[in-house]
Order: sequence, then C-alpha cells, then structure tokens
Amino acid sequence: QVQIEESGGGLVQPGGSLTLSCAASRYINDMSQMGWYRQRPGTERELVAVIRSGGITNYGDQMAGRFTISRDVRKSTTTLQMNNLSPEDTAVYYCNVRLKAVIDRDYWGKGTQVTVSS
Repeated sequence: QVQIEESGGGLVQPGGSLTLSCAASRYINDMSQMGWYRQRPGTERELVAVIRSGGITNYGDQMAGRFTISRDVRKSTTTLQMNNLSPEDTAVYYCNVRLKAVIDRDYWGKGTQVTVSS
C-alpha cells in the first residue's frame, strides 16, 4: 500500500544534532498523518513527532523544543531535526504513515538506529 524509506540515523555525541528523513510512495493528501515514533531498549514504541492533516504537529513528551518536524507536500517527505540529543534519545526511530480510510491504517518503515554516546 505504501513504500517507506528512512535515512539519517547514526552515532552522535551528547548535545549534538541529527536529521532524519522519510519518503513515502503515496501523496500526503492520502495520509491522516506522517511522522516519527521511536523504540528505546526495553520500552514500547512511543511518539516522537507527527504532522497531521492540515499541518498540525504533535510532539511526544520532552521532544518539543529540541525536535522539529517538517514536511514537503510535493515530495511526500518528512524531516525530523533533532537537537541537543542525550543518551536517553538512543533508540530505533520509525517513520510512520497513516493512510486515510474508513479505519485509518498505519504503515511503518524498517527503522533507523540513532545512538547518542560519547
């Protein structure tokens, strides 16, 4: 239904910055949301940031102010700029696409590892 390609993960020192990008094979107008979730070791997947229909953004706890999500409607891409990273941000970050339907359906990328360590 939708192909998702993530890029931009890697190793960064505490206090550093990293940018994640996600490209989807569907038009953004087909989506009710597009964005990022993460899964830290030993925890459940949690919201990082999403952009919903109409451009409304939602951030997870402790993300706002450090992370900024944006999108390119023409290219069906979303970018997550992460600043002031800490070791607690170490996780696998997954791009999420939620397609509009009678019951909206979530699609996930394969995930990209972000490691914050000195």
